[in-house]
Amino acid sequence: MKGRLFCMLERFACVMIRSADSAEHFLSSCHLMPNYCDGAGKTISVDEKIRITVPEDRYGLYAIDTLDPDLIIGDDSVYYYHDMIVQMIKWGYQEGKTLFGFGYDFRQSNRLSETLDKFSNKLESVYTASGGKKINLITHSMGGLLVKCFMSLHGDVFEKYVKSWVAIAAPFQGAPGYINSGLLNGMSFVEGWQSKFFISKWTMQQLLIECPSIYELLASSTYHWEDTPLLQIWKESLDDNGKKSAILESYEPDEAIKMIQKALSKHEIISDGNHIPLPLNEDILIWAKETQDILSQAKLPKSVKFYNIYGIDYDTAHTVCYGSKRHPISNLSHLLYTQGKYICVDGDGSVPAESAKADGLDAVARIGVAADHRGIVCDHRVFRIVQHWLHAGEPDPFYDPLNDYVVIPTIFEVEKHHEKRGDVTSVREDWEIISHTDGDEAKRLAELPAMVGALSASREGKDGLMDEAQATVVVHPESGGRQHVEVRAVGVSHGG
Repeated sequence: MKGRLFCMLERFACVMIRSADSAEHFLSSCHLMPNYCDGAGKTISVDEKIRITVPEDRYGLYAIDTLDPDLIIGDDSVYYYHDMIVQMIKWGYQEGKTLFGFGYDFRQSNRLSETLDKFSNKLESVYTASGGKKINLITHSMGGLLVKCFMSLHGDVFEKYVKSWVAIAAPFQGAPGYINSGLLNGMSFVEGWQSKFFISKWTMQQLLIECPSIYELLASSTYHWEDTPLLQIWKESLDDNGKKSAILESYEPDEAIKMIQKALSKHEIISDGNHIPLPLNEDILIWAKETQDILSQAKLPKSVKFYNIYGIDYDTAHTVCYGSKRHPISNLSHLLYTQGKYICVDGDGSVPAESAKADGLDAVARIGVAADHRGIVCDHRVFRIVQHWLHAGEPDPFYDPLNDYVVIPTIFEVEKHHEKRGDVTSVREDWEIISHTDGDEAKRLAELPAMVGALSASREGKDGLMDEAQATVVVHPESGGRQHVEVRAVGVSHGG
């Protein structure tokens, strides 16, 4: 999971943030193999001649727009903030004046002082460039953890420059299933031909093992989970007679990390004939625990408004199970070469909804959107929500922030004609209400019959004749997050 951060200035000022991405062939040849600096929260390349920098072109927007700007034919798999940037410009933001970016190296700790200092300087420069207008921040994924660390450690600076913060798909309590399996087996962001844009699964494992930010995504052991993430292992067991059997053992977060440590205790890679040990790094574990403590202590300044958008309706790894009753694990080191089976919960495919919702802050609103972890930043429903919260561009008359649904008029017809009895006007109007309802509630609503309401009214005119009006409203059951509404009205007005 790569951290993405996008920040905005009030009305006509914006900043955006994304992390740097590395090329597969560099990692494979150990040029970018990371090496953790003890106690610093920082990882550096094994090859001292290699240094990762984040481009500052287009006021920081270049680094967060597209993963591969040289790709002639664009593909959704390499887009990140591209669609968001386009949308922001339509709302009236201008690059370098009211729209900015901030890139950072996703491997590093979310509280690395070097990164937080750069972020502080960025906020100050944007604040100055905007004529002293406070900033609206929008973060995606680990960008939310970086901002929360900054808010916890530099609350006075945060309060001085920030007006509001919108967190999108932030793993506030970690991404347990994704990270546990990632440390053991690596991870891939996409499958098939699109995977050529990303680092391979096993190479990614070699990268993650020395990255502080990844350890900071382990399940928080102090958070009281409704659905506790587990590491499950079918272990091979021998009785006194030497007969083999299998027993399923389950480990909660603190115990799970001990099992991962044992599995990786003798882990190594071979490069150019050299054996390089790559066990789970205990120094990073200690650092990550301190980071989680800092995150849990963060307080939102009263002057700052906080909003949370999280992904739902996607199966998301939460508990990982290795082995089976028929094929148990005889040695923990075998976990590295065993494909785990996920037990999933609701989320965005990477971050469980429970983790993303648990920001621990006094939020103005929290809204679940049916989108995956990367696609959520280019989701048009998210654009509507963000536009309303930022009061950007033209007001959207079809968005109701109280109930968070979008109303789209599909048909509107008016007919008028004259009869002997008077003038007759008929109105036909159809609407689609797009909303999100949780699974059980959505099923219940879909089973309800259509609701019909009727209203009639009349009044006596000066000439003693009656003016009449009748209206009927039909509300159909919700289906697929959409609800169809029909409005029919007829009015008769008598002439003098």
